[in-house]
Amino acid sequence: MSKVLFIDTVHPILAERLENAGYQCDWHTNLNREETLGILKEYEGVVIRSKFKFDQEAIEKAIQLKWIARSGAGMENIDTNFAESKDIKCFNSPEGNRDAVAEHAIGMILSLFNNLNRADREVKSGSWQREENRGIELKGKTVGILGFGFMGEAFAQRLTSFGCRIIAYDKYKSGFGNGMIEEVDLKTFFTETDILSIHLPLTEETNHLINKDFLEKFHKNIFVINTARGNNINTSELMDRIKSGKVLGACLDVLELESMSFENLSTESFPAYFEFLKQSENVILSPHVAGWTMESYFKLSDVLADKILSRFP
Repeated sequence: MSKVLFIDTVHPILAERLENAGYQCDWHTNLNREETLGILKEYEGVVIRSKFKFDQEAIEKAIQLKWIARSGAGMENIDTNFAESKDIKCFNSPEGNRDAVAEHAIGMILSLFNNLNRADREVKSGSWQREENRGIELKGKTVGILGFGFMGEAFAQRLTSFGCRIIAYDKYKSGFGNGMIEEVDLKTFFTETDILSIHLPLTEETNHLINKDFLEKFHKNIFVINTARGNNINTSELMDRIKSGKVLGACLDVLELESMSFENLSTESFPAYFEFLKQSENVILSPHVAGWTMESYFKLSDVLADKILSRFP
């Protein structure tokens, strides 16, 4: 019987479907790294999310491993090149949470444009400020989608009903333009964008890609949405661009600070840029939950089951 190690908690539908196909599923989600490395040799499959780094050390210890399944989209915690050199198949499931990410991004920009967070606080405190909370409309704006994978495409689909212009640039993909979405070159992207929405993986190339130089290339003053990876943005330089007015506002579901424990941080421990983001009326923050819905929790695992069982029935 093939054995599968669950290092992270995922929806039980994945284990249920694997067990129905004859796999033995072992849940060891509370082991530390050394303990996990000590048992990897027993398993042909591994299921992870983001806490465990599947680097060369881990892969070399997993002598029977045939596949690694990542619940979610990002693969930055897996050395995929080394895994593939060992004939280990790597799966992910961006199809499972693309709808959640797209809806969250829409919700964030609408909330920012219409001052909903501030207005809610004011009304609940007995303040009725109408003129001060006059909003702006998404209709007529040009939304520039950076990266047109599953997430970027799902976001574009949601935008089509808002009467905005949708342009997209992807360095590694072409031929995706249609009647509603324009595939553009980088020059056009910088010239026409009003709202930048980031949908990139985290790689050496995209780490801090959105920095002061990148932002200054936009001809207009822009809004920024990031539901991808915190390290796609140099947040300190984003802060400076917000202060200068180059960036009119930001919706950030992901932050560079995510590797730190927020529960254990004192106010004095936060970097200056985070203190600024906390206090800015032009910034909306959420705790990396864009893809974190009741529905996506199931779909992320169900999609993985489809992929695993189609390759390793």
